[in-house]
Amino acid sequence: MKSLTLQAPAKVNYRLDVIRRRPDGYHDLRMVMQRVNLCDIITITLTETPGVTVTCSKNGVPDGPGNIAWKAAKALLDLADQGLGAVIDIAKNIPVAAGLGGGSSDAATVLMGMNELLALQLPEQRLMEIGLTLGADVPFFVFQKPALAEGVGEQLAPMPAMPPVWVLLVNPGVHVSTAWVYRSLQLTNRDGLAKLPELFRSIEDICSIFSNDLESVTIPAFPVIAEIKEIMLREGAAGAMMSGSGPTVFGLFRDRESAEQARAVLTAGTGWFAAVAETI
Repeated sequence: MKSLTLQAPAKVNYRLDVIRRRPDGYHDLRMVMQRVNLCDIITITLTETPGVTVTCSKNGVPDGPGNIAWKAAKALLDLADQGLGAVIDIAKNIPVAAGLGGGSSDAATVLMGMNELLALQLPEQRLMEIGLTLGADVPFFVFQKPALAEGVGEQLAPMPAMPPVWVLLVNPGVHVSTAWVYRSLQLTNRDGLAKLPELFRSIEDICSIFSNDLESVTIPAFPVIAEIKEIMLREGAAGAMMSGSGPTVFGLFRDRESAEQARAVLTAGTGWFAAVAETI
C-alpha cells in the first residue's frame, strides 16, 4: 500500500496575549506564531486492514485514541470511507508537552498526508476545520506560514514577511501543565492590545513584539525559565522568551555560530534539551 514520509515542524510564539476567559472555559487569545525546522518525522502507510496503529520513538507517547495523530488519521479514514486503515510512525525530535506544538504539528501533518494518500482533495480550509476539532493549534500547522492567531487560535491571518533568524530552543525538562497555567492566570483589565508592526525589517523588529502573558504564572513556579532567558541574552540573543505555556525558552540569534555557542553554554553540566533551528 501507499506510504508517505513528512516533516512536522515545531513552533514558537513571538507573542501571546490572553484577552479574556470564555464561557466555554477556553480563553480568547492573540498570538503571533512562527514555525521552526526542528521537526518530528511522520511516516504514514495505508493498509487494507481497517483501523489505525501509531508507533512512536519516544516512551510515554500514547499509541491509541489518546494520541492526537491517531485521531487525525481516524477522522480522514472515516471521511474517505474506503475500508482502509493506516499505520503512523512518529520519530519524535520535538520535546513532548514543551510549548512547541509538537503534538498539534504531528496531527496537522497526518491530516495533510492522509488527504494526499487517500486522494480526498480536501481544501486547506476544510483540513483546518477538522484540525480545530482535534486541538486549537492544529489549524496553524495546516496554514503553513507565520500567522496572527486569534480566538482560541483558529482565526488565522498571515503575518507580514519576517526576516529569517536562527532560533535556540532550550527545555529544562520540568513538567508544566497547560491547564494549570491557564487556570492560575490572573487576568487584568486591558486598555487595548499593543499594535503590531506592519513591517519586520530586522531581528530587532521581531523581538520588539515579544510578550507572553503566561510567563506571569510559569516563571514564579519555575524560576529556571527566567534563568535560561537571562543566560541567552547574556550570550548574545537579540531577544528571549518562553514559548506557549512553556517550559521551553527560545532565543533569536543573528547567525548559527552565536546560537551554537549559547547552546554549548546552556547545556554544559545541565542535561537540558537544546537545539538550534531556523525559522521557516
